[in-house]
Amino acid sequence: MSQYDSNLQNQSVAAQTQNSVDRFHNAVTQAMSHPNEQLVEQAEHSRAHARHALDQASENLGNDVMEAAEEMMATEERRLDSIKKTGLK
Repeated sequence: MSQYDSNLQNQSVAAQTQNSVDRFHNAVTQAMSHPNEQLVEQAEHSRAHARHALDQASENLGNDVMEAAEEMMATEERRLDSIKKTGLK
């Protein structure tokens, strides 16, 4: 594989990982706006998907990109946990 192809693949992995984390953020935001069991379950599913994407991407992405994604995940995980602690409607 040429360096160009490898660079494109890494950009694609980074974009896919970012999209997964963004979807997790959106799911958490929706669950915070309308805290009910279904939306919290959807956010949990998004969390698992984003975590899997991060695990897969860790081999292909640089430390800076991974650190930023991990920070975003941690923020969203705290937000989701706060919903679960305050109770559901």
